[in-house]
Amino acid sequence: MSCLGNIIWIIFGGLISAVLYFFLGVIWCCTIIGIPFGLQCFKYARLVLAPFGKNVNSNFSKHPIVNTIWMIFGGIEIAFIQVIFGALLCITVIGIPFGLQYFKLAKLAIFPFGANIR
Repeated sequence: MSCLGNIIWIIFGGLISAVLYFFLGVIWCCTIIGIPFGLQCFKYARLVLAPFGKNVNSNFSKHPIVNTIWMIFGGIEIAFIQVIFGALLCITVIGIPFGLQYFKLAKLAIFPFGANIR
C-alpha cells in the first residue's frame, strides 16, 4: 500500500508541495540566521514527497526555544491547514489513508526541530 499510496500522492500534489518547500528552504538558507529553518523545510519537503510508510517522532524538549519560534511564525498555520485537509479527506472511505498522512504532516509542521522521520 505504501508504494501505491506514494505514487498517487505524488501525482495529486505531493511533488508540487515538495518542490515548494524545497524552494522555501533554499530561500531560508540564503541568510545565516535562516539556515536552521531552511533545513527544517528540507525535512518537511522529504516527508511531503512520499509520506506513506514513514513515521514522525517529535521531540519538543530537544529544541524548545526554536520550536516555539517556528510555531509562532508559521507552524500553527501550516499544521491547521494540514488538519483541515486531513479531516476533509477522512470524510470519505477512500480518502482516509490520505487524511491520516495529512495528520502526520501536521505533527511535523508544528514541531519540526528535533523530530525524526523513519
